[in-house]
Amino acid sequence: MREILQIHQKIKDEIEKRLEEFKEGNIIEELIFCLLTPQSKAEKCWNAVLKLKNSGLLIKGKEEEILKKLNGIRFKYKKARYIVEARKKLPILEKILNSPPHEAREWLVKNIKGMGYKEASHFLRNIGKGEDFAILDRHILRNLKKFGIIDEIPKSLNRRKYTEIEKKMKEFSEKIGIPLSHLDLLLWYKETGKVFK
Repeated sequence: MREILQIHQKIKDEIEKRLEEFKEGNIIEELIFCLLTPQSKAEKCWNAVLKLKNSGLLIKGKEEEILKKLNGIRFKYKKARYIVEARKKLPILEKILNSPPHEAREWLVKNIKGMGYKEASHFLRNIGKGEDFAILDRHILRNLKKFGIIDEIPKSLNRRKYTEIEKKMKEFSEKIGIPLSHLDLLLWYKETGKVFK
């Protein structure tokens, strides 16, 4: 626990700067990034988003054109299709994002194919609308188990299990005096050595 508090002191300013940057997040870039992240490395996913952006395919690229830019991304065929389908929902999504964050998250999970609670939470956090959400990826779950917050890493996360672990993580963040939004980036830094996305 001491290690976590020490790391937080060291990188607190960097985390706060990053959270401010998220408020300027581009909706389509972050949506596509979060659709790509399941079982793929975050940096590879962000590089794929930049390739799509730089080649003019982010908004209007066809499925087969998008696919060519997803090298190194797992399940790329499925994800290319998810991207094309998700883009069709952008006009309504922009309205949904004015809803309370928990309502927006439920809408994303129900209406954007390829988005579970982790991806929806990640997306909302990355556009400055989900600081009270936990992003329960394998890095975070591994640390929660290590700290005794959860007994085991679940094989899958349905809504009930996700919100149950999220609640425990919030209680833990309150107990140690580190905001939930900081804790996510802090645990990611502990695993990877970077404050990323």
